Order: sequence, then structure tokens, then C-alpha cells
Amino acid sequence: MSFSQPFRGIIPPMITPLNPDFSLDKKSLDLILEHMIAGGVHGVFILGTTGEFASLSSRVKKQLIELTCKKVDQRIPVLVGISDCSFEESLDLAKCARDAGADILVATNPFYMNIGQEELIFYFSKLADQVELPVFLYNMPSHTGINIDLETVKVLVEHPNIIGIKDSSGDKKYFESLCDTFREHPEFTILVGPEEILMETMNMGGHGGVSGGANLFPALYVKLFEATEYQDLERMKVLNETVQFLSKNLYSHGTYKSNYLKGLKASMAFEGLCQGVLAMPLSAFDESEIADLREKYEAVKEAVTKAV
Repeated sequence: MSFSQPFRGIIPPMITPLNPDFSLDKKSLDLILEHMIAGGVHGVFILGTTGEFASLSSRVKKQLIELTCKKVDQRIPVLVGISDCSFEESLDLAKCARDAGADILVATNPFYMNIGQEELIFYFSKLADQVELPVFLYNMPSHTGINIDLETVKVLVEHPNIIGIKDSSGDKKYFESLCDTFREHPEFTILVGPEEILMETMNMGGHGGVSGGANLFPALYVKLFEATEYQDLERMKVLNETVQFLSKNLYSHGTYKSNYLKGLKASMAFEGLCQGVLAMPLSAFDESEIADLREKYEAVKEAVTKAV
């Protein structure tokens, strides 16, 4: 489908719903997609960090791409993560995405290998040369070990097939520098990952967010996006406070480094949107942790209902 550049809006990084045997939960996939589309999201991003891409088999990844594109049926753009340590595997996923009818590819730098900025330029340029769909860069230094430096992005933006960046660094100065630098490239999309700074980064000139909580409460994030676009200050304040409340309660439950994913999937299970299964090496909260989270979830749900 066609989409305008820059690509503006809320594009949830969809969770990957799994069965207990780690196969794809097709029923939940349908429910989640319809839930997000009904909430007004502007696109969907599969096989990102929230989608646990690094822990999924190639079979599940390809099945997810094909079924998502079929279910969405061009109602909203579909963004597909093709990140992998293997260049050939990324190209294979890119071909699957193209054949399935996806719209945009999203790629982090390869992780584990020790690489520098010159090699990042070489890698992303070769990737963009060899895939048919347009590419978003995905900056996730906390997980890949490498930041895509501003000077590197300035080189890569000249490639005709690289059309945007999703920045999940959480570095507000870096994000502001992206916005300032690429005002000369108004068609280049700049999206933020951490939803806690969605409003703040949009006020810097960002084009929207890849907000994990929009899996669960899509309308909350869509309305915050819209309020910020129109600078409705009163609505912005209420909606942003609700986003912060959600984050504090659902993503910080327990002492695990994986609290965000545990909390998000468990909360979605409360709503019957998935089974709450995480791919290895992660695992779900235990029963007592789930019981404690449910109390927090009910408070969040009430706050969201009032705000939206």
C-alpha cells in the first residue's frame, strides 16, 4: 500500500503471541491485530524487540509475516523487522516480507560482532541495495551494543531506499539532534521507541512512536499522538500522565531485566489477547507475581478508561 513520507503516527511493536510449545498462536494474532486496528493505530511493526524476534525460529517468523499481512489486508502499513546477525537471513526475511505484501523493512545493526561506524555504513548500504522494500534503521544500543551515530545516519539518509529511523536509545539529546539535522530532509521519518518520551520527542519534531503499550491500549497512544499534533495542552497532560502511570505499574513489576515484556504479555493475557507465553530464554511471571500485577493492571485500566 502507499504511505506518505514522513510516516507519522503510532505504530505498535506487536508482541508475538505464542502457544506453550512456542508455536505461533494464530487465534491471538487475529485478536491482537483487530484490537489495534480498531484502536486507530497508523501501522503495525512485527518482529521487533517487543516481538522477541531474536528468540523466534525462522519458521515462526515467516508464518507471522505471512499471516499478519494477510489479516491486515492493506488496511494499515505493515513494518517487518529483518534484524539478524546473518546478512543472508535478513535478505531471506526481506524477500518473505515483500512476497507477503509488507510495506517497510526495519533493521538493527548486526549484534554480537564487534563492528564500527564505517562497517555500519557498509552493512546498511548493502542491505538497502539488495532489498526491494524501503528500510527504516533501528537504533537499539542497549540490546545491540552499538549506537548508530548521528554522522552515520547523515551518510545513510542519502541512500534512496533508507527512509527513516526508529530510535530506541532513550537519549533525548540524540533524538533532538536527529530532528534538527534532518529538517532538510522532511520526508525522512524519525520515530521514538520509549513511549515515556513520546510527547516530548514529538515536540522536538519527531513523527510519532513505536509504543509497546499500544498493543494493549492502542487508543490511549493514538489520542496522545493526536493531542500532541494539535498541541491540545490540557489533553496532552492528562494522556501523558496516564502513559507514565501505565509504564510505572505494568513495566516495573518485579526485579527482572525482562519486566517490560513480562508485564506487557501478562497484562494482555488478562484481556484475553494472548496466553502470556514468552519465548525462551524468557519466562512468564509466576502465579503470585501475576496476582500482584493484576491489581496494578486494574488501576491502570481504570485510569486509561477515564483518560481516553
